[in-house]
This record gives sequence, structure tokens and C-alpha cells, in this order.
Amino acid sequence: MSGTGLAGRGVVVTGAASGIGKAAATALAREGAKVLVADLRQEGAEAVVEAVRAEGGTACAVVGDLSDQKVVDEVVTTAVDTFGSLDVLVNNAGIMDRLSAVADTEDAEWERVLRINLTAPFLLTRAALPHMLAAGRGSIVFTASEAGLRGSAAGAAYTASKHGVVGLVKNLAVMYRDKGVRTNAIAPGGTVTGIQVDAVPGAHGPAAVGAYAANIGRVSTAEEQAAAILFLASDAASNVNGVVLPVDNGWAAV
Repeated sequence: MSGTGLAGRGVVVTGAASGIGKAAATALAREGAKVLVADLRQEGAEAVVEAVRAEGGTACAVVGDLSDQKVVDEVVTTAVDTFGSLDVLVNNAGIMDRLSAVADTEDAEWERVLRINLTAPFLLTRAALPHMLAAGRGSIVFTASEAGLRGSAAGAAYTASKHGVVGLVKNLAVMYRDKGVRTNAIAPGGTVTGIQVDAVPGAHGPAAVGAYAANIGRVSTAEEQAAAILFLASDAASNVNGVVLPVDNGWAAV
């Protein structure tokens, strides 16, 4: 272990059955953190727990929809009861939209994307904060997106949700910086994950966004994103607060 200060700490990672969440849960466990894997998919969540335990780590899983307050409460209660503390929260779970422009965005698409990408992490952060504040320490890391930094990376719903995440990160950082709780985010660029984009062929939104696709640059691995999450969660970033860190091979600089 590399002196990240994560050994023995209780950690929750959402969307941890695959992709960036899985890589983050694995990386944190290798640093000695005790990891709760939260995801909608039971089989994937249990597989990550088994993999962590096979390497000698500590992990458990809670399966359910994190936009449901009952599931949120179960995640926090399980982490605290099982690990003795909740020191790190990684709000990673999220879904893509259909790259729809505003004129083509249906209510269901808008509400589902905002509920999962913005409201769910708000609910979980609100539930976790009392435990962090009581301990006088905590680190919260969100997975934002390049779509939280620009208007050309996704559709209207996803872009709005990730801009909301960026605002929430900055507000949390200011509100709780004197209480020992840090809040930061990564902003991934193109990344190899299992997220599928169900774009409508020939629609205006996908065509407009596609015009900027050449700016993405090299697509990253989930492990590269997880390395940034690990840094922000760790004591190595003890004075890093309110940062939205692009992990995008320079896309944000274009």
C-alpha cells in the first residue's frame, strides 16, 4: 500500500459493478479500504465483491436503484454497520441520454437522466454527510463528465445533469470545507465502459454532437479514470477541494 491513508476506511462506490466504478472499487480495496459495491445489477456487484475478497480485501454489496431513498438509506446504514465508518463516497453511477437536442427530448428521457445522474448522488451525499461531519472528516468524489464542462459532448439531458453535478461539487466544497469534508470530481472524456448510447438515427442532436467527435482524442481505460478517483479520495489530495479534474487526454484544452 502506498500511503494514501485509505487503509481501514469505509468506502461506498456507486455504479461499481462495471466500468469506472468497478475499477475504482478494485483500486480502493487494493489500498486497504473496505468497499461497499452499490449497483443495480446483482450479478455484477457480487462478482466485484468476490474479486476483491479473492485478493484479500474487504467488500460487500447493496443492490438497488439509488434514486430510491430506501436504497440510499440501506447503502449508508450497511456501510456504517459493516465497516464502522463511512469515510469516502464515490458517486459514480450514471446513464447516458439519447444525444437528443432540447426540441426532441421527451419528458421521460429528461426525468430519468436527471433523476439518476443528479438527484441520486444528491440523495446519497445527503445521507452520508452526517456520518462524515460527526467524524470530522470525509472525501466525496463524483464522476462528472466532459459534458459538464461544454455543450458539445452529449444531449440536453445528460449535459444538464453533469453541469448540475459540477455545481453540486463546488457548493459542497464551499459548504463543508471547514468541517473536514472535501468534495471533488473527475470529468472523464471518452472512456471504454459498458454504457450504451441509444441515439435516434438521423436526429438533429446526434448529428450536431458528432461534428465535434474528432476533439475527443485517445479514449481512456476505466483504470485511468479510477486512478484519478483514487487520488482525489486519498490523503494525497488533502488540500484539494472543489476541483473538477478532466481525465480526457487534453479534450478540455481544445
